[in-house]
Amino acid sequence: MRLLVAEDHLSLARSLADGLREEGYAVDLAFDGQEAGHLALSNPYDGIILDIMLPKVDGWSVLKMIRRNKTNMPVLCLTARDAVEDRVKGLDLGADDYLLKPFSWEEFLARVRAMIRRGHGQGSSVLQIADLEIDSAKKSVVRAGKSVALSAREFSLLEYLAHRQGQVVSRTDIWEHLYDQHDETISNVVDVYIGYLRSKVDKGFDVKLIHTRRGQGYVLGVES
Repeated sequence: MRLLVAEDHLSLARSLADGLREEGYAVDLAFDGQEAGHLALSNPYDGIILDIMLPKVDGWSVLKMIRRNKTNMPVLCLTARDAVEDRVKGLDLGADDYLLKPFSWEEFLARVRAMIRRGHGQGSSVLQIADLEIDSAKKSVVRAGKSVALSAREFSLLEYLAHRQGQVVSRTDIWEHLYDQHDETISNVVDVYIGYLRSKVDKGFDVKLIHTRRGQGYVLGVES
């Protein structure tokens, strides 16, 4: 999952980005509203963490621009201002959620997960595909009752495919949602990680869940 963190407090922005990357997210950073707006309209983010008090262009204006152009892109607003009218304004302008500074890391992560679920039309943190269970809150995967150990990047890929279960997901689409704008990973990395997932999720099972559509991409689901 790929996120944009728009925050002008440099140490906080980098701390949030580092923590999110440790959780397996790809993260782009913007330190002012002008850059945030440009990145938001240029990339298919799974969610945006948007500080309201940004220089150059404030967060309210960035939020309005996002809603004019990308109505379904989920946005979590951050602010140190605790006035009720500010929270109401943010929600009325189209924010999916609102978090006051300072906040706990665990609450922040929970709200990010909820934001991503809403963006993909999922109500629960648990995704079920046949006998495969993916828990985005616990970062756990179970198939046929047995735990499957995945790296953070493997989990992120499987979770993204699960959000798109039954749909063909192109390599480009996967790349854009798993890697940030500065990543210089080799071009065949998607195929490599699909191979890792197959060896951990499908190996030893008669029913395969990860399928290749030659020239198109990959599908997670049960073949009819």
